[in-house]
Amino acid sequence: MEKPQKTPPAYAIASVDHALRLATIMQLEGNLTVAEAAERLGVARSTAHRLLQMLVYRDFAVQHPGRQYGAGPVLELAEHSRSATSLLRSAALPHMELLVQAVGESANLTIRTGIEARFIVSVESAQVLRVGSREGMVFPAHRLSGGLLLLAELSADELGQAYESRSDADVTDQPDLPKLRTELARIHKQGFAVNQGRSERGVVAVGVPVRDANGKALAGLSVSIPSVRYDRQQLPSLVATLRMAADRIEADLAH
Repeated sequence: MEKPQKTPPAYAIASVDHALRLATIMQLEGNLTVAEAAERLGVARSTAHRLLQMLVYRDFAVQHPGRQYGAGPVLELAEHSRSATSLLRSAALPHMELLVQAVGESANLTIRTGIEARFIVSVESAQVLRVGSREGMVFPAHRLSGGLLLLAELSADELGQAYESRSDADVTDQPDLPKLRTELARIHKQGFAVNQGRSERGVVAVGVPVRDANGKALAGLSVSIPSVRYDRQQLPSLVATLRMAADRIEADLAH
């Protein structure tokens, strides 16, 4: 049976098409320069530069020394099972919406691949001063509460291998591993993580793990709070509320 031809959308957006083509080229073919990108797309170099900078901002690309651009963390995270991520997102979303209503702050769900963590779901609070959506964005795992929770599941050897497998050029934000191991041991023991301004100045995030039926941590569930509104005295209550939401997500995943 002959495969039907694709029909371009009636209102195609050239800039979106160009950005997607560049992302595909970098993922499948490797690094390229601004000049090469401009030539492949048939656009001016200034246009190609703006497209690449936007891909860098959204973590679809990274800029290497020597004026080359390559596939970024979002494209590298494609190895994470799409079906597993979709299931996790579907199970978590309604409980995250209830969590936001309960605490009045924005909520996020984070997964980890290697030494990087990605927000796969964000639900914003209704407050005027709030932490905005981080959905789709990628950060070094040790900079996020969810990332710290997931790194804390690794053994000392696994943690070392995760960082040693990446060259210094690939890891631009290399943590102090002995110090990180000590922190992760504490996080694993207490069952929650607090991130005060690590990923963004003026933001505090508190998170707990979401586990599967076998006890394996699948993701980090967190709330993000403007630091001016964070009250350390409310931490136990906040952790308890997060834990209840995580329990409900785990129950839905089990069924």
